[in-house]
Amino acid sequence: MSHEIHQQNKQRIASLRAALYDGDVATLLHQLQTIFAPNCQIHLTFPFKDLTGPDALFEQVYSPLLYAAPDLERRDFILMAGPANGENWVGCAGFYIGVFERPWLGIPPTQHIIAMRYHEFFRMEAGQVVEMQALWDIPQLMMQANAWPMTPSLGVEWLVPGPAPQDGILTGPYDPAKAEASVKLVHDMLTAMGRHPQQGGVEIMELERYWHPKMMWYGPAGIGTARRISGFRRCHQIPFLKAMPDRAVFMDQGVLFGDGDYVGFTAWPGMHMTISGDGWLGIAPCNQKITMRSLDFWRCENGQIRENWILVDLLHVYNQIGVDVFSRMREVTFARQSPA
Repeated sequence: MSHEIHQQNKQRIASLRAALYDGDVATLLHQLQTIFAPNCQIHLTFPFKDLTGPDALFEQVYSPLLYAAPDLERRDFILMAGPANGENWVGCAGFYIGVFERPWLGIPPTQHIIAMRYHEFFRMEAGQVVEMQALWDIPQLMMQANAWPMTPSLGVEWLVPGPAPQDGILTGPYDPAKAEASVKLVHDMLTAMGRHPQQGGVEIMELERYWHPKMMWYGPAGIGTARRISGFRRCHQIPFLKAMPDRAVFMDQGVLFGDGDYVGFTAWPGMHMTISGDGWLGIAPCNQKITMRSLDFWRCENGQIRENWILVDLLHVYNQIGVDVFSRMREVTFARQSPA
């Protein structure tokens, strides 16, 4: 297969990105209908259900969001593409920004600019999107609306930056050797991390071998951002492993693809585990089995991982254990809720 296909797929997505950058409703609907296959399978962050086809995506997702933020603007900071398991994928990360004028998903508007991070993966066949997986950081929007009803983050909540070298929009010729090296680094890192605690202590993960001393780990709202291995372990890894030591990644079912120094991963869901130990994110150790959706991007630098952007569908986690975050949010913001 020609490696030019990956550049072509990124170019194919460009018109959709442009329509969302302009926030043009009519253009957006046309681009969705042009780029997406009629029976495209669409997997979205909770509380959205799985959808089929571009019309459903426009009517049930984008149209309400554009109504809430009429000047909506899409800003990508990562655009990459590559092969995995005989398939071709495109990955995008960035922010939807705009003035939050009207309620959305029950979140009260702020009348100020907001930013909601997204990670979106597209599986391409014959120039069309046949599958979309997207996580939008809805808790980030809740926090900006002073409406987050769950526990505070251990990491820092801020506007997550794009790649340090500002080279995340990959448009040059596809380099299969470089992409393969990046994928191998991330694959080996994930394999090593999966050995603890069943096969040994924290040293068996060899974090210093795979992660740069000045690594940045950009977690979702509700977990936050950490810097350096010490910050990553304190703000995320130690609480995560104490609560769910049996966690396992669906590596055999996953999609791991590279483009230059960048690597993307998805499995939808990507992990399974049991909430035990002393609990996680304020969730009691209910010994309940759950799955976890996450969409990851890594940036490699000189044989180590320097940056990692990860979105986790925390709202889906809460839903699996019977916690209605949106109901709690409506109670927290009762005085600001608009009439039905």
